[in-house]
Amino acid sequence: MTRVSIELVPRSRSGLRAELEAVGRHLPGVDTVNVVDLTRYSTRSWHGCALARPHHRAIPHIRAVDLNPAEPLPMVEVLEASGIDEVLIITGDAPADMSAKVYDVDAIRAIRRFRREAPHIKVYAGLDPYRQSFARERDYLERKLEAGAVGFFTQPFFDLRLMDAYADLIPEHAEMWWGATTVLTPSSLNYWRARNHAVFPRSFEPTLEWNRTFAAQTLAFARERSHHAYFMPVKADAREYLEGIV
Repeated sequence: MTRVSIELVPRSRSGLRAELEAVGRHLPGVDTVNVVDLTRYSTRSWHGCALARPHHRAIPHIRAVDLNPAEPLPMVEVLEASGIDEVLIITGDAPADMSAKVYDVDAIRAIRRFRREAPHIKVYAGLDPYRQSFARERDYLERKLEAGAVGFFTQPFFDLRLMDAYADLIPEHAEMWWGATTVLTPSSLNYWRARNHAVFPRSFEPTLEWNRTFAAQTLAFARERSHHAYFMPVKADAREYLEGIV
Protein backbone atom coordinates (compact mmCIF):
# COMPACT_ATOMS: atom_id res chain seq x y z
CA MET A 1 0.00 0.00 0.00
CA THR A 2 1.33 3.42 -0.98
CA ARG A 3 2.08 5.71 1.94
CA VAL A 4 2.14 9.49 1.67
CA SER A 5 4.40 11.66 3.80
CA ILE A 6 4.84 15.39 4.20
CA GLU A 7 8.25 16.80 5.11
CA LEU A 8 8.22 19.41 7.87
CA VAL A 9 10.87 21.63 9.42
CA PRO A 10 10.86 21.92 13.25
CA ARG A 11 11.54 25.65 13.51
CA SER A 12 9.68 25.65 16.82
CA ARG A 13 7.54 23.17 18.69
CA SER A 14 4.51 25.42 18.64
CA GLY A 15 4.88 26.02 14.91
CA LEU A 16 5.32 22.33 14.23
CA ARG A 17 2.23 21.48 16.29
CA ALA A 18 0.22 23.99 14.24
CA GLU A 19 1.46 22.48 10.97
CA LEU A 20 0.65 18.97 12.17
CA GLU A 21 -2.85 20.06 13.14
CA ALA A 22 -3.39 21.62 9.70
CA VAL A 23 -2.13 18.48 7.96
CA GLY A 24 -4.48 16.31 9.99
CA ARG A 25 -7.44 18.56 9.23
CA HIS A 26 -6.93 19.26 5.53
CA LEU A 27 -4.73 16.50 4.09
CA PRO A 28 -6.39 13.22 5.10
CA GLY A 29 -4.29 11.15 2.70
CA VAL A 30 -1.08 12.00 4.56
CA ASP A 31 -0.37 9.11 6.93
CA THR A 32 3.31 9.82 7.62
CA VAL A 33 5.42 12.83 8.62
CA ASN A 34 9.14 13.04 7.98
CA VAL A 35 11.01 15.74 9.89
CA VAL A 36 14.32 17.26 8.83
CA ASP A 37 17.16 17.76 11.30
CA LEU A 38 18.73 21.22 11.22
CA THR A 39 21.24 22.03 13.93
CA ARG A 40 20.32 25.72 13.93
CA TYR A 41 16.97 24.81 15.51
CA SER A 42 16.67 23.58 19.08
CA THR A 43 14.10 20.89 18.23
CA ARG A 44 15.83 17.86 16.80
CA SER A 45 14.07 15.73 14.23
CA TRP A 46 13.28 12.87 16.61
CA HIS A 47 11.65 15.23 19.10
CA GLY A 48 9.64 16.73 16.26
CA CYS A 49 8.55 13.27 15.16
CA ALA A 50 7.47 12.48 18.72
CA LEU A 51 5.02 15.40 18.46
CA ALA A 52 3.49 13.80 15.36
CA ARG A 53 2.65 10.61 17.19
CA PRO A 54 0.23 8.89 17.54
CA HIS A 55 -1.80 10.54 14.76
CA HIS A 56 0.85 9.97 12.09
CA ARG A 57 3.66 7.56 11.50
CA ALA A 58 6.89 9.51 11.74
CA ILE A 59 10.35 9.29 10.19
CA PRO A 60 13.11 11.53 11.57
CA HIS A 61 16.14 12.50 9.51
CA ILE A 62 19.36 11.43 11.27
CA ARG A 63 22.64 13.12 10.37
CA ALA A 64 25.51 10.64 10.34
CA VAL A 65 28.11 13.33 11.12
CA ASP A 66 26.38 14.03 14.45
CA LEU A 67 26.77 10.47 15.75
CA ASN A 68 29.60 10.24 18.26
CA PRO A 69 31.14 6.76 17.81
CA ALA A 70 32.09 6.68 21.49
CA GLU A 71 28.61 7.33 22.88
CA PRO A 72 25.23 5.58 22.61
CA LEU A 73 22.86 6.66 19.84
CA PRO A 74 21.21 9.71 21.44
CA MET A 75 17.79 9.38 19.82
CA VAL A 76 16.93 5.71 20.35
CA GLU A 77 15.27 6.22 23.75
CA VAL A 78 12.96 8.91 22.34
CA LEU A 79 12.16 6.79 19.28
CA GLU A 80 11.22 3.80 21.39
CA ALA A 81 9.15 5.84 23.85
CA SER A 82 7.22 7.40 20.97
CA GLY A 83 6.69 4.20 19.00
CA ILE A 84 8.84 5.38 16.09
CA ASP A 85 10.41 2.48 14.22
CA GLU A 86 11.77 4.14 11.06
CA VAL A 87 14.58 6.63 10.39
CA LEU A 88 16.18 8.24 7.35
CA ILE A 89 19.96 8.46 7.56
CA ILE A 90 21.80 11.12 5.61
CA THR A 91 25.46 12.08 5.84
CA GLY A 92 24.77 15.71 6.77
CA ASP A 93 26.81 18.87 6.27
CA ALA A 94 29.10 20.45 8.83
CA PRO A 95 27.75 23.77 10.16
CA ALA A 96 29.13 26.73 8.24
CA ASP A 97 30.51 28.35 11.40
CA MET A 98 31.65 25.03 12.94
CA SER A 99 29.52 25.86 16.00
CA ALA A 100 28.64 22.21 16.58
CA LYS A 101 30.98 19.25 16.79
CA VAL A 102 30.76 16.72 13.97
CA TYR A 103 32.41 13.35 13.48
CA ASP A 104 34.02 11.47 10.64
CA VAL A 105 30.98 9.24 10.14
CA ASP A 106 29.36 8.74 6.76
CA ALA A 107 25.90 7.41 5.92
CA ILE A 108 27.06 3.83 5.36
CA ARG A 109 28.80 3.62 8.75
CA ALA A 110 25.73 5.12 10.41
CA ILE A 111 23.42 2.64 8.70
CA ARG A 112 25.56 -0.27 9.89
CA ARG A 113 25.57 1.13 13.42
CA PHE A 114 21.78 1.44 13.53
CA ARG A 115 21.35 -2.07 12.22
CA ARG A 116 23.76 -3.33 14.88
CA GLU A 117 22.59 -1.32 17.90
CA ALA A 118 18.89 -0.81 17.07
CA PRO A 119 17.95 -3.67 14.73
CA HIS A 120 14.23 -3.15 15.38
CA ILE A 121 14.39 0.26 13.65
CA LYS A 122 13.92 0.30 9.88
CA VAL A 123 16.57 2.40 8.15
CA TYR A 124 16.13 4.35 4.93
CA ALA A 125 18.96 6.05 3.05
CA GLY A 126 19.08 8.92 0.58
CA LEU A 127 19.06 8.85 -3.22
CA ASP A 128 20.36 11.96 -4.97
CA PRO A 129 20.09 11.84 -8.77
CA TYR A 130 22.04 15.09 -9.16
CA ARG A 131 25.23 14.70 -7.12
CA GLN A 132 27.19 12.30 -9.33
CA SER A 133 26.97 10.11 -12.39
CA PHE A 134 24.16 7.62 -12.83
CA ALA A 135 26.56 4.68 -12.44
CA ARG A 136 28.21 6.08 -9.30
CA GLU A 137 24.87 6.76 -7.64
CA ARG A 138 23.70 3.23 -8.52
CA ASP A 139 26.82 1.76 -6.89
CA TYR A 140 26.35 3.98 -3.84
CA LEU A 141 22.75 2.78 -3.48
CA GLU A 142 23.91 -0.83 -3.60
CA ARG A 143 26.45 -0.20 -0.82
CA LYS A 144 23.74 1.35 1.34
CA LEU A 145 21.49 -1.67 0.82
CA GLU A 146 24.38 -3.99 1.71
CA ALA A 147 24.95 -1.95 4.89
CA GLY A 148 21.35 -2.60 5.97
CA ALA A 149 19.13 0.10 4.46
CA VAL A 150 15.69 -1.16 3.41
CA GLY A 151 15.03 1.56 0.85
CA PHE A 152 15.46 5.20 -0.12
CA PHE A 153 14.08 8.69 0.13
CA THR A 154 14.95 10.55 -3.06
CA GLN A 155 15.91 14.14 -3.45
CA PRO A 156 12.92 15.91 -5.02
CA PHE A 157 12.45 15.18 -8.68
CA PHE A 158 10.98 17.52 -11.28
CA ASP A 159 10.95 15.22 -14.31
CA LEU A 160 9.04 11.95 -14.59
CA ARG A 161 11.43 10.64 -17.23
CA LEU A 162 14.37 10.88 -14.83
CA MET A 163 12.29 9.22 -12.11
CA ASP A 164 11.51 6.36 -14.46
CA ALA A 165 15.19 5.89 -15.28
CA TYR A 166 16.06 5.59 -11.58
CA ALA A 167 13.10 3.32 -10.89
CA ASP A 168 14.58 0.80 -13.32
CA LEU A 169 17.78 0.39 -11.31
CA ILE A 170 16.18 0.00 -7.86
CA PRO A 171 15.91 -3.63 -6.68
CA GLU A 172 12.34 -4.81 -6.30
CA HIS A 173 12.73 -5.43 -2.56
CA ALA A 174 13.77 -1.82 -1.83
CA GLU A 175 11.12 0.51 -0.41
CA MET A 176 11.06 3.76 -2.37
CA TRP A 177 9.89 7.20 -1.32
CA TRP A 178 9.70 9.47 -4.39
CA GLY A 179 9.98 13.15 -3.51
CA ALA A 180 8.54 16.35 -4.92
CA THR A 181 8.83 19.93 -3.70
CA THR A 182 7.62 23.41 -4.52
CA VAL A 183 9.67 25.76 -6.67
CA LEU A 184 7.63 28.94 -7.02
CA THR A 185 10.06 31.74 -7.88
CA PRO A 186 12.88 32.30 -10.37
CA SER A 187 15.33 32.63 -7.46
CA SER A 188 14.27 29.24 -6.08
CA LEU A 189 14.64 27.74 -9.55
CA ASN A 190 18.15 29.18 -9.83
CA TYR A 191 19.00 27.79 -6.37
CA TRP A 192 17.99 24.26 -7.34
CA ARG A 193 19.92 24.48 -10.59
CA ALA A 194 23.09 26.06 -9.17
CA ARG A 195 23.27 24.44 -5.72
CA ASN A 196 21.75 21.01 -6.32
CA HIS A 197 22.28 20.68 -10.10
CA ALA A 198 18.64 19.65 -10.41
CA VAL A 199 17.19 18.70 -13.78
CA PHE A 200 14.02 20.49 -14.89
CA PRO A 201 11.99 19.69 -18.02
CA ARG A 202 11.44 22.37 -20.64
CA SER A 203 7.80 22.49 -19.61
CA PHE A 204 8.63 23.56 -16.05
CA GLU A 205 7.03 26.75 -14.74
CA PRO A 206 7.57 28.15 -11.22
CA THR A 207 3.84 28.30 -10.55
CA LEU A 208 1.62 26.63 -7.97
CA GLU A 209 -0.41 25.06 -10.78
CA TRP A 210 2.65 23.33 -12.30
CA ASN A 211 3.83 22.14 -8.89
CA ARG A 212 0.38 20.76 -8.00
CA THR A 213 0.18 18.92 -11.32
CA PHE A 214 3.60 17.37 -10.77
CA ALA A 215 2.68 16.40 -7.20
CA ALA A 216 -0.31 14.50 -8.55
CA GLN A 217 1.90 12.86 -11.19
CA THR A 218 4.46 11.88 -8.54
CA LEU A 219 1.79 10.23 -6.42
CA ALA A 220 0.42 8.34 -9.43
CA PHE A 221 3.98 7.27 -10.34
CA ALA A 222 4.50 5.88 -6.83
CA ARG A 223 1.16 4.10 -6.75
CA GLU A 224 1.74 2.42 -10.10
CA ARG A 225 4.86 0.80 -8.63
CA SER A 226 3.51 0.14 -5.10
CA HIS A 227 6.04 2.68 -3.83
CA HIS A 228 5.57 5.68 -1.52
CA ALA A 229 5.64 9.45 -2.03
CA TYR A 230 6.64 12.41 0.08
CA PHE A 231 6.07 16.11 -0.48
CA MET A 232 8.17 19.02 0.72
CA PRO A 233 6.35 22.36 0.71
CA VAL A 234 8.98 25.11 0.64
CA LYS A 235 7.71 28.67 1.06
CA ALA A 236 4.28 27.33 0.23
CA ASP A 237 1.19 26.55 2.25
CA ALA A 238 0.86 22.78 2.46
CA ARG A 239 -2.90 22.96 2.08
CA GLU A 240 -2.72 25.10 -1.07
CA TYR A 241 -0.05 22.80 -2.48
CA LEU A 242 -1.64 19.43 -1.75
CA GLU A 243 -5.33 19.73 -0.89
CA GLY A 244 -7.38 17.61 -3.26
CA ILE A 245 -4.29 15.63 -4.30
CA VAL A 246 -3.58 13.63 -1.12
